[in-house]
Amino acid sequence: MKSVYVWEAPMRAAHWVNAAAISFLCFTGLYIGNPFLQAPPGEVFYMATMRFIHFVAAYFLTVFWLVRLYWAFAGNEYSRLGVFFPFARKEGRRGMAENLKFYLFISKQPPVAVGHTPLGAISYLVVFLLLLEEIITGFALYSHTHHAFFWTFMGGWLLSVIASPTIRFIHHLIMWILTWFVILHIYLAWLNDIAEKNFVMSSIFSGYKGVHEE
Repeated sequence: MKSVYVWEAPMRAAHWVNAAAISFLCFTGLYIGNPFLQAPPGEVFYMATMRFIHFVAAYFLTVFWLVRLYWAFAGNEYSRLGVFFPFARKEGRRGMAENLKFYLFISKQPPVAVGHTPLGAISYLVVFLLLLEEIITGFALYSHTHHAFFWTFMGGWLLSVIASPTIRFIHHLIMWILTWFVILHIYLAWLNDIAEKNFVMSSIFSGYKGVHEE
């Protein structure tokens, strides 16, 4: 087995910053929607603190979403935009079918790939688009109290297209979809690491994956 440098530093940074941002956003978002912590007597800033953390995390998510978008054009062959459209190639469609068989325990052959597996690439493309929707709907809700051009550009324009309660529902729904994706993502990463023995889990820290010579 040889070691291959797959995930470059900007990729790894975007992964971990977005992971942290999503965690903070989900926790604070749940509190904003339904306060579940009782403030002690005299303490009135729980909601303000949660909203502040939510907004800061949202800015980090937005910036590193843009970093990942840029790296889809500037990164190595494992990060480029074309990777996320495996269904456009015959071998990609075949790989997606083989991946699905393994994940459904129909086949014992693990999905062998240096970078993203075909099915994994599709799921990351969907998540990338969901994050964009989450950013736009979040800034749309934020623009209720912030009326400058920047907030209108980032999402405020959506209020003239979709009713505010609907935007809030979409924002909340995507949060739950992303939560379930994170759980599935961690499970499948561990499964691939164990089945293929290619250091998938450690690669997101070091950038290096193990690739069998054959």
